[in-house]
Amino acid sequence: MANINKDDDNYIYFWVGKNIKKYRKLKGWSQSKLASECNFTDTFISNIENNSFQTFSLNTLYHISKKLEIPIKLLFEELEEDTTNNK
Repeated sequence: MANINKDDDNYIYFWVGKNIKKYRKLKGWSQSKLASECNFTDTFISNIENNSFQTFSLNTLYHISKKLEIPIKLLFEELEEDTTNNK
């Protein structure tokens, strides 16, 4: 399913971006609406969702998850499923 290898340093950014996009769309919001709600730029949200692998803080993810009204752990759900078998 992923277009990126688990050994790639950007693996976590790939999944977080996919999940932010997923939950944003489930809420019926555009990238612009999420950006506005979070006081971020449209470009910042777009870069997170579109695999530009822009770095961001845990605080940023926490803020986004609060605005999307989801637990922050859901932003990592694909990653958790993928890495469970590697233990």
